[in-house]
Amino acid sequence: MAQVGGGPRLVLLFSGKRKSGKDFVTEELQSRLGADICAVLRLSSPLKEQYAQEHGLNFKRLLDASTYKEAYRRDMILWGEEKRQADPGFFCRKIVEGVSQPVWLVSDTRRMSDIQWFREAYGAVTQTVRVVALEKSRQQRGWVFTPGVDDGESECGLDNFADFDWVIENHGDEQRLEEQLENLIAFVRSKL
Repeated sequence: MAQVGGGPRLVLLFSGKRKSGKDFVTEELQSRLGADICAVLRLSSPLKEQYAQEHGLNFKRLLDASTYKEAYRRDMILWGEEKRQADPGFFCRKIVEGVSQPVWLVSDTRRMSDIQWFREAYGAVTQTVRVVALEKSRQQRGWVFTPGVDDGESECGLDNFADFDWVIENHGDEQRLEEQLENLIAFVRSKL
């Protein structure tokens, strides 16, 4: 299952609001397809790593769903925006370095510039996936509206993007979610 021309066979760009289930869906896909075929890439990882280095913080604690991360989230977002304005592909380039699997799942696409970068870099093998969940479902998963976060570009940057290739509804109906995952997995396998 070698990559075509050294690049990926398929790049799926996942987006969605906080607590919509983006990480759950990408991890579920990776577990079913196998880590040898499918890499989960997180744009927030190099952002958090660089931010932690520059601010003397604990990188590992910024990766988990902790109050530690939440304490720095707003400043981290602003810092990341400055980096992106200077170089829109900065974080995108960092996450693809050395990835050898033929399928890439970018679990946290948040901006139009992210989609544009991957489309320019990888063309037709790039697909967009929106994970949606009702506000009630997100609240049950621990989401609470946070001013400066939930109304900022990192959460709303793709709200008006209407051209998603896939929409996964993750409202809490396990059977419906399973059907959607099976359809997406069949599509991924057709590209291998």
